Amino acid sequence: MTDTVRRPSLRAWAAFALGCLCFGYAFTQRVAPSVMTEDLMRAFAVGGGALGSLSAFYFYAYAGMQMPVGVLMDRFGPRKLLSGAMTLCLIGSLIFALADSLGIASIGRAIIGASVACGYVGTMSIAAAWFPARRFSMLIGILQSVGMTGAMVGQAPLSFFVSSYGWRETIISLGVIGAILAVLIFFVVAEIPKSKPQPASGKPVTGGGAFQDVLSRRDSWACAILGFTLAAPMLSFAGLWAVPWLVQTQGYTKADAAACASLIFLGWACVGPALGIMTEKIGRRKPILYAGFIMGALSLAIMIYIPNLSPTVLGSLFFVNGVSGCTMILSFTCVRETNRPSRMGAGLGFVNMAVVGSGALFQPLLGFILDLGWTGQEENGARIYENAAYVTAFSMLIIAYGIGFIACVLLRETHCKQLVEE
Repeated sequence: MTDTVRRPSLRAWAAFALGCLCFGYAFTQRVAPSVMTEDLMRAFAVGGGALGSLSAFYFYAYAGMQMPVGVLMDRFGPRKLLSGAMTLCLIGSLIFALADSLGIASIGRAIIGASVACGYVGTMSIAAAWFPARRFSMLIGILQSVGMTGAMVGQAPLSFFVSSYGWRETIISLGVIGAILAVLIFFVVAEIPKSKPQPASGKPVTGGGAFQDVLSRRDSWACAILGFTLAAPMLSFAGLWAVPWLVQTQGYTKADAAACASLIFLGWACVGPALGIMTEKIGRRKPILYAGFIMGALSLAIMIYIPNLSPTVLGSLFFVNGVSGCTMILSFTCVRETNRPSRMGAGLGFVNMAVVGSGALFQPLLGFILDLGWTGQEENGARIYENAAYVTAFSMLIIAYGIGFIACVLLRETHCKQLVEE
């Protein structure tokens, strides 16, 4: 797709808006367990490790679907996949909400994760098909901002609904919203015209060939590690364990803790659209990525290692960590610029699989580390962890930042240009 594409139509903008809503909805579903931790522990009589695994089933399914979704998007387009997936999300939500055992709840959670897996790549496919290439970074930023808005909805507002109506009723309501999105997408989003890109060899592009090409490039792996490590604090810290940490060790109410944790999502939302513009102004991607790793590591380290921070300081650090984490969106831009255009779906799917995979790894990992440091204290059937256990668990995220920084060093600078052509 080149900049010669005609001006996007109103229907194209409507399709992009619906795709963004799907991604925002996916984030609401993604972080929902963070305001239900005690309810879920009581309902299924489990500890932190098991709860982390339950929540992570979303990520297992979501991450596992990303590479197939990339190929399916390249072949069939987002209309049928997105509308069908949102319908499936209703089924998963009902299974999760009505479950009477951890195993059944995990199945429902996995179905939710698999169904919303189409949202991010599907919306980027819409952006690539109907908008000029020069707008791609800006549109990814908008998409990320809407996603973070969905995450904020999954914090304080969702906490209110859980407290008022119960966690099961809240999950059922989320499923109904998915069904409404399915209907709107089916009637609004147009089919993307099929194209059949040919590699230099003249052989048809196949799913396996596309992935083999993407996985054979060092830059693809660097982009995946960037996304994996930058997203980890948002998905596992703010996405599940920050609320109980603030309640159990900092003396916050659940509502105040949810509001504070949501500031990390606000940080992501505020700078998303501007990042692409900033990198294009300076003509480089990597300086912004370096800044993201440094700011992220410092803000998280201050939060977890320095005691007795005021609510204002702690909230500001959550926000700064979100701003730094949002630089993750450049990993999608870089994987597009370092792979053939015909491999776009496969490349985006691979990086998105790594991004979501960080939640799949770190949510249960942090929970298991918390269980190792558990002193046996409980309150109303829910485990209470000491601050030392949280510090040990959250230190894993600092290590992740270091690994991601090394990957950034190894990534080629694209200078905001397509480095690999067909």
